[in-house]
Amino acid sequence: MPEPNAFTGAELDRAADRRRRDTDWLAAQRADPAARAVVLGDAGVRVQGAALELVPLGDLPETAGEADERLLLLGVDATGPLFAFDENPPPEGRRAPLVGAGGMRGEAAPEAPGRLGLRHAAQGLPQADGGLVAYAAALLNWHRASRFCGVCGGRTVTEEAGMSRVCTVCGTHHHPRADPVVIMLVTDGDRVLLGRQSAWPARRYSTLAGFVSPGESLDEAVAREVLEEVGVHVGQPIYHSSQPWPFPVSLMLGFVVPYLSGEIGEGTDDELEDARWFTRDEVRDAVRDDSWDDEPGPGDGLLLPPRSAIARRLIESWVDG
Repeated sequence: MPEPNAFTGAELDRAADRRRRDTDWLAAQRADPAARAVVLGDAGVRVQGAALELVPLGDLPETAGEADERLLLLGVDATGPLFAFDENPPPEGRRAPLVGAGGMRGEAAPEAPGRLGLRHAAQGLPQADGGLVAYAAALLNWHRASRFCGVCGGRTVTEEAGMSRVCTVCGTHHHPRADPVVIMLVTDGDRVLLGRQSAWPARRYSTLAGFVSPGESLDEAVAREVLEEVGVHVGQPIYHSSQPWPFPVSLMLGFVVPYLSGEIGEGTDDELEDARWFTRDEVRDAVRDDSWDDEPGPGDGLLLPPRSAIARRLIESWVDG
């Protein structure tokens, strides 16, 4: 079996059913002495040494009437109930930063002792813990961004222990979402087409990617995004794997797609700074760089995405044949 993608593998029953509408059952989960919480905030997830710290609910800060807003039920594992707790809820009138991201790209990462940014968590934590952290962060990110109703602008409050929010004015129910993103490796025999954005570290190239539009199939999204970004036509995409990406709540859907025709540079989207073909030998040399980080090491050759990204898995899969 191939190695699973980072941010996958959470081992728990998410209880995404009628139990979340049972007030007695929910009260019992909070009162369970085995209940623990994944604690996240602006600087990352709470860890103890190199391990994820699951904090007993009784050891969390007093939340008074805010408990329903800051403490969300993730589900139940073999030990007992698992919650997510937001230790830095954003104040009113301020843009909510991403939970656990270690700062938005281009922004300084906040620092706090005993906290680990999500990208480093994906590197250092066991697979199941990395998946649990990604789940908790994505849920908290959605709640941070959904404090007001998109229909009438009224205040929303949590329901179903965090699996929905309801508007206190118009009564509209809102549910957590995952934004679908197609990410594709364009291949042509012994070469692949990679692109780079100006904000990336020097020498880094990656697969092409883009959000799926409403009313669009995944196959159509792959073909459209490649044409818009680099001006080439591709054939039928072949599904590879998927990856939740909690920056803030995306779902990456990975494909390998064959090149058909066209020349690089005729696209209509200016998102990319550059795009070019790389040979299998060039890519194989770059694969030997085992970096998980965004900072490039010494050298002047191709720099691939970090190993936490599904883009890296697509590229390595192609190199391995």
